[in-house]
Amino acid sequence: MRHIIGILLQNEAGALSRVANLFSSRGYNIESLSVSATDDPTLSRLTLVTQGSDAVVQQIVNQLHKLIDVVAADNMTGEDHIERELALLKLRVKPASRDAVKNEVAQAGGKVLADERDYVVVELTSSEAAINELAQALARHGELLEVVRSGALAMSRQEPTLHVVQG
Repeated sequence: MRHIIGILLQNEAGALSRVANLFSSRGYNIESLSVSATDDPTLSRLTLVTQGSDAVVQQIVNQLHKLIDVVAADNMTGEDHIERELALLKLRVKPASRDAVKNEVAQAGGKVLADERDYVVVELTSSEAAINELAQALARHGELLEVVRSGALAMSRQEPTLHVVQG
């Protein structure tokens, strides 16, 4: 089963490496990983996607809490959450198919960022499934040259689940 784990960790050298090592030492692959600054310059927010049973992922989350750099960790998979991914798609399109490509992109809620003579670059921020669907649709109109994806970003719809606990 696919799991999205949100982690708040100290913004220090090696912190990300320790989180990644926890997964690799248990033989679990990280499907996507996104790290960014927060409103607190001492903390970073990490969103990680992995596969595994509920029990095993819960065990990993428990182990994350034991890492010195981890301030908070939460498996958001079972929660009501918002999830988005950014994708940039570059494809070679024949002139006769350009309008069809632009229509597909507009219907998906995306944008054409570059409309060059030899290729088109498209941006879409949406769910993983919607991005996959658009990529397949665009491939029918031309040759997909390059795909760059951010991986999932997720945020709980509930009260903030990742926060510094004052104690």
